[in-house]
Amino acid sequence: MKKKLIAAILTGAMLAAGMTTSVWADGGKSFVYGTTGYSEEMGDAGLNPHDNYSGWSAIRYGVGETLFKYNDNMEVEPWLATDYEFVDDTTVKITLRDGVKFSSGRTMDAEAVKECLEDLIAVHDRAPYELKIDHIDADGLTLTIYTTEPCPAIINYLGDPYGAIIDMDYGIQGEGGSANVAGTGPYVATNVTPTQIDLVKNEDYWGGDVKVDNITVKSFADGSALTAALQTGDIQGTYGLQYDNYPLFENNPDYTINSCATSRCFFGQFNMESELMQDQNIRKAVEMGIDKEGFCSVIMQGRGVPAKAAFPSSFSYGNDAVETVSYDPDGAKKLLEESGWTDTDGDGYVDKDGEKLSINWLTYPTRLEQPKLAEYAQATLKEIGIDVQVNNTSDHRTFAENGDFDVYVSSTTTAPTGDPEYFFTSTVVGSKNYGKYQNEEVTKLTEKLHQTFDKDERGKIAVELQQDILDDDAFFFVSHLNMGIVTKSNVTGMAAHPCDYYEITADLDVE
Repeated sequence: MKKKLIAAILTGAMLAAGMTTSVWADGGKSFVYGTTGYSEEMGDAGLNPHDNYSGWSAIRYGVGETLFKYNDNMEVEPWLATDYEFVDDTTVKITLRDGVKFSSGRTMDAEAVKECLEDLIAVHDRAPYELKIDHIDADGLTLTIYTTEPCPAIINYLGDPYGAIIDMDYGIQGEGGSANVAGTGPYVATNVTPTQIDLVKNEDYWGGDVKVDNITVKSFADGSALTAALQTGDIQGTYGLQYDNYPLFENNPDYTINSCATSRCFFGQFNMESELMQDQNIRKAVEMGIDKEGFCSVIMQGRGVPAKAAFPSSFSYGNDAVETVSYDPDGAKKLLEESGWTDTDGDGYVDKDGEKLSINWLTYPTRLEQPKLAEYAQATLKEIGIDVQVNNTSDHRTFAENGDFDVYVSSTTTAPTGDPEYFFTSTVVGSKNYGKYQNEEVTKLTEKLHQTFDKDERGKIAVELQQDILDDDAFFFVSHLNMGIVTKSNVTGMAAHPCDYYEITADLDVE
């Protein structure tokens, strides 16, 4: 009966969800948001936080909330929780916030949170390894989590979008990119597709007044179309605007640009099972043949910072703490020559045993600068004699999982939980290690990091881990990004955040 009543209410709201003007006839406020950050190819379509990266969308668009969140300094703060205590190395007791309801009408208590987390670790690809949950006890507003081993970063991980707390009694409505859930956030989704989400304000939101009545989130795959939509007023805010289009909106009183430095990084991983990439000289030559400074200044319009490693310099274990090769075309040519690759036929490309050195560069179009990075690398690597065949496809994940690449370039937020562990557990030794990189010492160090409580020691281990993967030439890092949100000047309460999670909140207003 509860679900039928909710469905009836939401169906009525959906009839109005298509309106895009800022004020409706009944005086209600609306907001249309265009983004390149929501799509099936990025793995975040739909709102089910227990499916791949869809938790990012649940959090970004105001449907879900986590037990803990991150402030502007990337420090952990309570959100749906109010406090926590490590009882011992494998037990953490969490006090939940009173008076919170799911959009389904159910009261959030420890039992509801337990049900949610149990489903998460049963079906998610990363959460079981990172959280190490053995079992959970629920008593009123007290949640006690027991882990199979020491897990000092568990509070950080409970702020990961996959930890968005949803009502499992309501369940997951729909599948994949159309999945809808009942969360605790300021907005309720009335319609979810792989390309659009329609939202209405949560009238019973625990966190105060929600100012905008209706929101439409639209996915854009084409950067020019996104820019044009903002210029024409079809949308009132954007995420993922092409960096070379920012000058169109800078110093313009009709628009507001809010940006901040993040740990989001363009990076590449080599396929260690590719016959070509098993030659470390070739891997190192590729790294030395990419002009990061030129890419950041020309293509990124100065909105990216050249990267040496996974984390930016704002972290003690970031860029300045490690060493790696730099742009050196002559040095790269020497490495190729050492491995027997020379230009014997004068066509500008090196060859060996009658075969041209040609590499398959896999990337995807939704992160608008990634295809441009591929073109840029194609040009600079040609100068050292390497032919680059670019596979820029929305189906990149299938190619990556099948190992159909030599170099796979993507982007990720390397420290979204304010802690270095995430990148290593997810990408270096975890499910996103598409290059099949293996190093026993790196695996052991990652396990050590996972069980180390001392913050300074965790930073030292992160430095050692980064240096190991750089010395192995298994990964390369091109640019750390300044992420920006551009809105019409009458839009307030929307700001970029260092963790790249929080976008639509109760603070959003259209004046």
